[in-house]
Amino acid sequence: MASHHISRLTGLRTCVAALWLGWAVVAVHATTLRFATGELPPYATQERADQGIALDLIRNAFVFAGMEVDYTFKPWTRTLEEARAGLWDGTAYWGRNPERDKGFLISDNVLTEQWVLVYRQAAFPTTPFDWKTLADLKGLRIGIVQSYTYTPEFWALQKSGVLHAAVAQDDLANLRLLIGGRLDVVPMERNVACYLMQHHFMDNEVQDLRAHPRLFAPNFTTHVMFSDKLPESAARLKAFNQGLRALKRTSTYADKLSWPGCRLNAAPPEKPLQKRKR
Repeated sequence: MASHHISRLTGLRTCVAALWLGWAVVAVHATTLRFATGELPPYATQERADQGIALDLIRNAFVFAGMEVDYTFKPWTRTLEEARAGLWDGTAYWGRNPERDKGFLISDNVLTEQWVLVYRQAAFPTTPFDWKTLADLKGLRIGIVQSYTYTPEFWALQKSGVLHAAVAQDDLANLRLLIGGRLDVVPMERNVACYLMQHHFMDNEVQDLRAHPRLFAPNFTTHVMFSDKLPESAARLKAFNQGLRALKRTSTYADKLSWPGCRLNAAPPEKPLQKRKR
């Protein structure tokens, strides 16, 4: 009787071990997607162990979907062109743009960015900086990055000549120009600005910088994009969206979006808009 019990127990252990081994084999051979991306710290960057806030959220969403993702960093323009051609399984992460979206299947919103106007208080010595519509920015020197989405209204006003915009290579270059007094305002994502201020400048260099509390680009959603040339893209898009919904129900999602405070997160209330002499 005892030997029969031992035999059954041994068989049970063998069965459990086989199931565990089978699960492990499946896990090891889980689908690994190749994604192209670019540098935009703290959201997408090789400077962080997690490769950035947004990329880590995307990675975790794919885990819920039973997939893994490996990122390769390239210039953003090459990333877009190669991903559209189907040379990558997907690309992350992007704001919506009707022209840029062509050729892609677009995911649900990964995270909503907080775009604000960053300015130097010293540039407005008599009348505090304020704005209600983009037309209020007329006459100001605005720093932009050509490849950024911003808003259709902004690009229309810039193209028509109502707004004057100077093009720089990236956000860091625009911050340097702003600090140097060669720009008046720069539209930037708040966490990106905070990250650059913390990692590239001395405290005394950025102590005069503020962010206006009005959002420059409300509801700026960001997304994963899959080439419509790949037959697997539709199924992967569906699986990712399901995984993203599951991730958003966890504390991991909210915790990841928190960022240590900087002066741009606590701008003082602005006075009502007044007419400035131009």
